[in-house]
Amino acid sequence: MSSSTQVETVSTGADKAKLAGAAVLLVGSVVAFYLLNQQSMWLRVLALFVGVIAAVVVYFSSENGKQLIAFGREAVREVKKVVWPTRKEAGQMTLYVFAFVVVMALFLWLTDKTVEWVIYDLVLGWKR
Repeated sequence: MSSSTQVETVSTGADKAKLAGAAVLLVGSVVAFYLLNQQSMWLRVLALFVGVIAAVVVYFSSENGKQLIAFGREAVREVKKVVWPTRKEAGQMTLYVFAFVVVMALFLWLTDKTVEWVIYDLVLGWKR
């Protein structure tokens, strides 16, 4: 039972202006950091920090930001539904994976040596 849902994104002029404003604030904060190179480092970092925070606030007030927040909330809700394995189950699965890796490594090593022996000793006749 597969139902495809259509998602429509409507961007208004105000929303585009918010996104552009967030971008301008972000770029402006980086530019301010470098233009204030004669000032003390704390003032430069403060200007950068304030600009980035302002850009984030403006972005999250846009429709894209609200959708990102809703996505984050849904992700947290889904993670809470997960049934996590116990410590014993996680340890057992780790041992199974480790054993499989060792067996596969031995198999690939044996296959490599067999192909090497067939090609170099039998086909080409090279003796080492």
